[in-house]
Amino acid sequence: MGAAEIFVIFVIYLMFFGAKSIPSLARTLGRAYRQFKDATQEIQSEIMDSTKDVKKEIDQAAKNIKDQVDPTK
Repeated sequence: MGAAEIFVIFVIYLMFFGAKSIPSLARTLGRAYRQFKDATQEIQSEIMDSTKDVKKEIDQAAKNIKDQVDPTK
């Protein structure tokens, strides 16, 4: 969304709801942004944790295979 579209939406919002509701709009947008940011961080954390678990399993399987091929080590 470009600056022009945002400006048009803002003007339409002002016409319908008036200037007194701008602080509540800003609060709502701030809360929504914070919730979105928290959710994306949580998803990224879950993905990183699951990839660490998979990597650990792959490393263990590779070690087991290596031990079976060369049991002297």
